[in-house]
Amino acid sequence: MRAARTAEELKTLESFFSALGFEPGKGSAGEHFRTAPFLAPLGNLEFLTGKMSATPEILIEVTGLKAVHGVAENWVKKNSAGSSGGENISAITQTHWNSRLFTAEPVPGMVFGFWESENVHHGKPVAVEGDLSAAGMRFGIVVSRWNGVITDRLLQGALDALLRSGAKKDAITVVRVPGSWEIPAAARLLAESKNVDAIVTLGVLLRGETAHYEAIYTEVSRGIGQSQQDTGVPHAFGVLTCETLEQALDRAGLKMGNKGFEAALAAIEMASVKKKIVTPTVTDMAVEL
Repeated sequence: MRAARTAEELKTLESFFSALGFEPGKGSAGEHFRTAPFLAPLGNLEFLTGKMSATPEILIEVTGLKAVHGVAENWVKKNSAGSSGGENISAITQTHWNSRLFTAEPVPGMVFGFWESENVHHGKPVAVEGDLSAAGMRFGIVVSRWNGVITDRLLQGALDALLRSGAKKDAITVVRVPGSWEIPAAARLLAESKNVDAIVTLGVLLRGETAHYEAIYTEVSRGIGQSQQDTGVPHAFGVLTCETLEQALDRAGLKMGNKGFEAALAAIEMASVKKKIVTPTVTDMAVEL
């Protein structure tokens, strides 16, 4: 609890912290006092010994420090008794403890410090995430020949992603099958061979060309998913399901990115995730806070 010296100061502090987005809590009042608490969904109390580059009694950690600084400046300009305004808000400065900070003095003698860590993992939950490095990994690509004008583009996109991410050419096995229907069977054979860390499945189904479009798509997607679950080898889904040839061309690199490239990146990340979960290291399972 921080005591305000007068009722006017308490009112000013309420205005200041409300402008910064703090949620007002349920206060209390008595014959000689009134409180104005503010709530935060997550927070902690931290004690410090030693020297810091900041002098305020209370330090408040925020996200989006620049935006908070702008709100504080605007509040001071509207509420300051001075002619120019803004004199009670310092500039954002770098600290020696890997963060940035500014101070605000909404009422005389009450200096608050607002800071944001420059560690991107600070305050975030520990999580295992895959890396986008294909170095040392082996990949399989199952691609259908049907509508080769589309699938060849998807294949080139997938190869581009793998090679750019560090995969070696001789660590990539490309298997061509007649159509999308045959993809799940070939993907399972590759996965069961234990010679690949992840598989990229590429094909295209066009509603206008196939009368039983829904039935084929359902079985293809089910087969790929079943192969992944049964073998434990990640399968990236790069089978396009489009209304027209033009839509497929757009998703194969013309206007909406290349689905083959995206599927290959997903395969790389999932292969990395599997490796970290199955054979974890200390750095895989913990993030420096």
